[in-house]
Amino acid sequence: MAIETKIRKIGNSLGIVLPKEALQTLKVEEGEVIYLTEAPDGKLNITAENPGFDEKMRIAESLMKRYRNTFRELAK
Repeated sequence: MAIETKIRKIGNSLGIVLPKEALQTLKVEEGEVIYLTEAPDGKLNITAENPGFDEKMRIAESLMKRYRNTFRELAK
C-alpha cells in the first residue's frame, strides 16, 4: 500500500501529516509515539511503539552496565 503525503512547514520545522488510513494501519492515535528506522536499502520504516521494547532495553542496558569491561575488551 502506498500512501502519498507532502512535506509541510510546521512552525520553524518541516513535517508530514499522516492521513487517516496510515494512522489506522499503524494503529496509533494523536499523541502516541512512532519510530522512524533506516532500512539497509536507504528507505525509512515507520512503526508504532513496541509494547515490550522498553523492558527489553532496560534489560540490555543493565547487562551492558554489568559487563562493561567485558564488552570493552571484546571491542578491541
